[in-house]
Amino acid sequence: MKEEIRIFFTALMFFTRIPCPKWVGHEPGYLQKSSKYFPLVGILVGSIGAITFYLSHFIVSIPLAIISSVIATVYTTGAFHEDGFADVCDGFGGGWTKEKILLIMKDSRLGTYGTIGLVLLLGVKILALTEIPIHWIPITLISGHSSSRFIATTLIYTHPYVRDTDSKAKPAAQGMNTKMLLISGFFGVLPFIFFRNPLVFLCLLPMYLSKMYLGNKFTKWIGGQTGDCAGAVQQVSEVIFYLSILILWKFT
Repeated sequence: MKEEIRIFFTALMFFTRIPCPKWVGHEPGYLQKSSKYFPLVGILVGSIGAITFYLSHFIVSIPLAIISSVIATVYTTGAFHEDGFADVCDGFGGGWTKEKILLIMKDSRLGTYGTIGLVLLLGVKILALTEIPIHWIPITLISGHSSSRFIATTLIYTHPYVRDTDSKAKPAAQGMNTKMLLISGFFGVLPFIFFRNPLVFLCLLPMYLSKMYLGNKFTKWIGGQTGDCAGAVQQVSEVIFYLSILILWKFT
């Protein structure tokens, strides 16, 4: 149990800015096992966004409350996954060889493709949430963060890590086994029960299809995935979850 607690806190420290006990570090062994708790971290991050929205909507308009919740989640994660999405946009938008794509993604500077990608991604995310019924928004935020992180772990499970150089994210982006994936899946869909509608599980289909599309693109150009690729999958599948919930609400 103590080891599992340490693994969870390792995931929390690695994927967020939430303070953790001083005895928690970034040991590769714990990092490699931490990805199974990626969706559980998503539940916490989504809960911060949900609480921010709930409190804010008493003071400001719904759109501003939603923007506040997005800001809260971005701050909580240090824009960790948004940065990965932007790096993928820059790398695959401006690179034409594996080496060039990986080099661009490693560059900390934000390029045109990444800027445009982030603006469009955040725009769609915010607009989709504004169209969802207000009483659904908190659980939608929590579920979006947990399930999208589960989808990201499926990329780690199905695609090999390809960056040759030592990377801080390398242990967390490889070594996913079936048991870890099942644990990830449990936490990924756990918030779905609060919708009290089994049709919500259908949202996983378009989310996974987006992962398959991106995964095939990653394989074609670089032969696998990196931490940035997993971040991009998380961001894209989160937006697709919100759009799927919106469609589910309008047609059921």
